[in-house]
Amino acid sequence: MSTTPRTGVIVTDPPRADHDAVTALAGYGVATVHEAMGRIGYLGPDLRARQDGVRTGGTAVTVLCRPGDNLMIHAAVEQCRPGDMLVVTTTSPCVDGLFGELFATALAHRGVRGLVTGTGVRDVAELRAMAFPVWSAAVSAQGSVKASAGAVNVPVVLGGEVVHPGDAVLADDDGAVVVARERVGEAVAAGRARLDKEEAARQAFADGELSLDRYGLRETLAGLGVRYVSAAGNEATR
Repeated sequence: MSTTPRTGVIVTDPPRADHDAVTALAGYGVATVHEAMGRIGYLGPDLRARQDGVRTGGTAVTVLCRPGDNLMIHAAVEQCRPGDMLVVTTTSPCVDGLFGELFATALAHRGVRGLVTGTGVRDVAELRAMAFPVWSAAVSAQGSVKASAGAVNVPVVLGGEVVHPGDAVLADDDGAVVVARERVGEAVAAGRARLDKEEAARQAFADGELSLDRYGLRETLAGLGVRYVSAAGNEATR
């Protein structure tokens, strides 16, 4: 599928990643999956969680809107299935409040797990009260029109990463990450291995081991010419 955004099209029934595998990935957390997959897929620090302590993930239903226009979000609701995540971008930068409580109510009814958007959202108090998870670039009361054609379920770019419909999109307090649909199985295995590695390190640190020794960082310091010197009589410490 081309990564060039297209407008005036709604793609129905795109292939989706396995929902059980996506749910497993969501449980690992964004940072773990991002690191396990070679530090790729992170959708950037501008996407902020509008609630605390939520960790979720689903298969992407992508939406491309015109700035200040949320017509295509209305069209996208019909394409959503249980276990999906709605991913919204615009053809040029826009932080208007394109999404709010009424959209969330419709999506919750359809079993959608959350929203990730490069735009603004509003009705934040209501979204939190109804426990609908949202990650957005802004919060804005600015309203929108419904007048311009965009696209649903085409590849979109968010945070410098391409998100295809059906990809796994995971989100938590650390932000959001995308895993290509074809690599979800690989990501599950890599994420599990990283969690096991982190648990072993956690136990070692709790027992008093230093990260300098566990990760071989003394050799790194030495290779960089870093020296240990006593503070006593050393001008470099004054």
